[in-house]
Amino acid sequence: MDDLTSTPGLVALGACALGLVALVVAIVAVVRLRRLRADQRRLLGGHGETDLVAHAAAMDRDFQALHAYVEDVVARLHGRLEVAEQRLDGALAYRGLVRYDAYNEMSGRQSTTIALLDASRSGVVLSSIHHRDQARMYVKQIHQGEGELQLSPEEEEAVRVAVNPADPATP
Repeated sequence: MDDLTSTPGLVALGACALGLVALVVAIVAVVRLRRLRADQRRLLGGHGETDLVAHAAAMDRDFQALHAYVEDVVARLHGRLEVAEQRLDGALAYRGLVRYDAYNEMSGRQSTTIALLDASRSGVVLSSIHHRDQARMYVKQIHQGEGELQLSPEEEEAVRVAVNPADPATP
């Protein structure tokens, strides 16, 4: 016991204590390193990469490629949308129907005028005039709500009904 109380014995005890502390610190460091590597493998997805910087660079390249692809798809969709909008502008957007008795014969409003217009209010007005022994059909073109030829009152009414279907002046 005298050897432990002497200066060399105390130095030896201090070295042992310091060695034990270093051993505990090393064990803690190894456990933390294993946890860190397990977390890193989980983060990297087990693709064999062990470097976070390389993984981040690969993710950035993939993101840039995805971004370029999405921009390309958006540009193509924008082009297709423009074509579809142009086609829809030429489709029938407004229609109006007026029935009337053209010859005031009390025949039950057998004559009909229909206006078929696109988004720019251009199209045609079809009039079918019925008489007891004959029927006639007339077609007039409409450009931006106005007839190329003078429109009859019934044809003007059909255009007005087509453009303003909720107008209270509509019979």
